[in-house]
Amino acid sequence: MRLTISRESLLTPLLSIAGVVEKKQTMPVLSNVLLEADGNTLTLTGTNMEVELVGRVAPVHIDQPGRITVPARKLADICRALGDESPIELALEGDRLHLRSGASHFTLSTLPAEHFPNVEDEPESFRLELPQNELGRMLDATAFAMAQQDVRYYLNGLLLEVDQDHVRTVATDGHRLAMAHENMATGCPELRQVIVPRKGVLELARLLDDVETPVTLVIGDNHLRATIGSYTFTSKLIEGKFPDYNRVIPRGGDKIVLADRATLKSTLQRAGILSHENIRGVRLNLSSNQLQVFANNPDQEQAEDALAVEYQGESLQIGFNVGYLVDVLNVLDEELVKITLANPNSSALLEAQNDNRSLYVVMPMRL
Repeated sequence: MRLTISRESLLTPLLSIAGVVEKKQTMPVLSNVLLEADGNTLTLTGTNMEVELVGRVAPVHIDQPGRITVPARKLADICRALGDESPIELALEGDRLHLRSGASHFTLSTLPAEHFPNVEDEPESFRLELPQNELGRMLDATAFAMAQQDVRYYLNGLLLEVDQDHVRTVATDGHRLAMAHENMATGCPELRQVIVPRKGVLELARLLDDVETPVTLVIGDNHLRATIGSYTFTSKLIEGKFPDYNRVIPRGGDKIVLADRATLKSTLQRAGILSHENIRGVRLNLSSNQLQVFANNPDQEQAEDALAVEYQGESLQIGFNVGYLVDVLNVLDEELVKITLANPNSSALLEAQNDNRSLYVVMPMRL
């Protein structure tokens, strides 16, 4: 294999693919990126056996086609450290890949391309196109609520749900729930639900730009595949049944609070400084047009703060994990947040005042 390529053309896909490759691997070849030179195209592939990312660069001047795997992070670090002035020449000589650029020369170890695992192809069961910015919005609005290493493995990911008129993303860790949707004619004849693992969600979100250019999603029985420009992203799916999120969403709350999102967020963050560092509990006291926030910890330290809100109703005292509330306020992007409550033992429903495309449920705490 021998080819010449500009630094920028190689570095951009290489950095994306290096993000997929895990630092610690049980198989050495999984720390490598697969380089395939053929025709006038260089194809780069990285995988951790759960997600796979393929990037294509064309046109590339290829003197000799070939396939080889090299350490992904080392190659990315070298390309990042090189200047833009000189093109990069890659040449496979024996079992070493030589990288030359200007006066710089690097020799990298390799492993045979035949050792590199392929994500198996499977028949697609449904194909969907939607704008990158809409899919990105739904992932950003919900991904933070995914569980991390929960024994309920189906919570360690995000539910992607498609029906005839909607696309939804839902995440929950058992203490809070985030849901976002987009109204669109999908052509899906029946309800489809798949659970995308955490790593897959985070890597897919990184690939999306804030543009209306479409991303093509292909949903199979075991994999989700996304085509975004010159990239093809594949993620295994989590087998299991996601909880019925509709049962979690509180209905019929009669206490509606309107608050300035930024002011509420900063008030909660200040009080949270003196909350118990493990349970992060704060107490909210709601009264006519005022919300008071209290926190304390085992060191007998206390925080007390208040802000003006729009609220007419009976007084209510309720406790929450302050981190869960702040996480929601971080992803809402309207000025006013609407909070619907019923009683001290029922969950809070949080939404943007004028945008119903996402909603959030946070369970209360006993303090």
